[in-house]
Amino acid sequence: VRAQGDTYQVVADVSQFEPPDIVVTTSNCHVTIQAEKVAEDGTVCDTFTHKCQLPEDTDPLSVSCTLTETGMLVITVRRR
Repeated sequence: VRAQGDTYQVVADVSQFEPPDIVVTTSNCHVTIQAEKVAEDGTVCDTFTHKCQLPEDTDPLSVSCTLTETGMLVITVRRR
């Protein structure tokens, strides 16, 4: 978690996954990133999970995500 002015940012490289394969959830000041790649035969061939605790001065309702063209997931949360 990095402080960027009045926000915090979490960055994760999920370039090996397609956007529909990536799920971001928040709960109790934690952000969880989960991604799963499923092969054509239905087997899971790659997974990614990252859980991170946000600082206490974050606004939990302000979480937003952006996926860059290079596959970097940028999660931004405003500071109170």
